[in-house]
Amino acid sequence: MIRAPGRNAQQWITAVGGRKTAVARILLQPGVGNVIIDGVPMEVRFPRLSWQNQITLPLRMTNTHRSFNVLVKVQGGGGSGQAGAITHGIARALVRADESHRPVLRQAGLLTRDPRAKERKKYGLKRARKAPQYTKR
Repeated sequence: MIRAPGRNAQQWITAVGGRKTAVARILLQPGVGNVIIDGVPMEVRFPRLSWQNQITLPLRMTNTHRSFNVLVKVQGGGGSGQAGAITHGIARALVRADESHRPVLRQAGLLTRDPRAKERKKYGLKRARKAPQYTKR
């Protein structure tokens, strides 16, 4: 559970990240590198190593993975979308913390919100683009 910042509100850096239908709210604070997602450690909430690597990528690229504690509240989407939303939010928060991180994160494409999302189903089709099988007779 993320609580609102108290007395030391100036030390908290907030940002919001998005991917597909997932939205992640990020709180950065100076610390030792703990990543807490929805009240549990990242390793428990995202057991896949690829998701863990994706989430910590902005911190590793800017060499700040031991400088900040990250608190995350994420909702919507699935595992992949949530991991992408967290990555996007952490990158935005790092830029707010130190503007000199912007070129590195921009070069890696971590500051751009990925616009790809599931295409809606069309009437007369089975999915967004798949048509029923054609029968000649």
